[in-house]
Amino acid sequence: MSKLMIALFMSAGLGLALPAVAQTTAPNPGSSTTSKDAYTQAKTKADAQYQIDKDACSSLSGNAKDICVVEAKGKERVAKAEAQAARENTPKSRENARIAHAQANYDVAVEKCDDVGGNRKDVCIKEAKADRVKSKADAKVDRVTVDTRNDTAAKRTEARSEASADVREAEYKVAIEKCDALAGPTKDSCISGAKVQFGKS
Repeated sequence: MSKLMIALFMSAGLGLALPAVAQTTAPNPGSSTTSKDAYTQAKTKADAQYQIDKDACSSLSGNAKDICVVEAKGKERVAKAEAQAARENTPKSRENARIAHAQANYDVAVEKCDDVGGNRKDVCIKEAKADRVKSKADAKVDRVTVDTRNDTAAKRTEARSEASADVREAEYKVAIEKCDALAGPTKDSCISGAKVQFGKS
């Protein structure tokens, strides 16, 4: 098998591996943040893997080598963005990780477009750009959805708290009103009991 064929198969395999790696290691929105040490370790691992991947590209030549290097760099950026997302565990950091993934896929796709010419190359680049725009838009919509959900949950909790306070205040007023029917020390005892019961002392 010629070196060119091996290079093409290798670059195609790496191109397919990039989305798989990024998607399988995407941070879990429900998980807690990772420690600073784990974050630093993930970044160091990404740097080391980049060097290994980049060195593997040295045996290639031409556009196959260019594709290989771009894939290696993309994998590194995605791994670091995912480490950041795991560290921060926020909707915005998860969006940034997805954007890094979209950008990495775009960079590889554009580099692969160099293998064709003329209008086919122009179409190839436009398709890569359209995919990147769609991926970024999807990431943003998902982030806004989570932000809205979190905001809605916070507002719901606040409303419940206010409603509970309002109900408690109304119940206190009812208890005090019932005490008004009494007289003397019995009334005083009733009012004191209501104040204690409703935290008004």
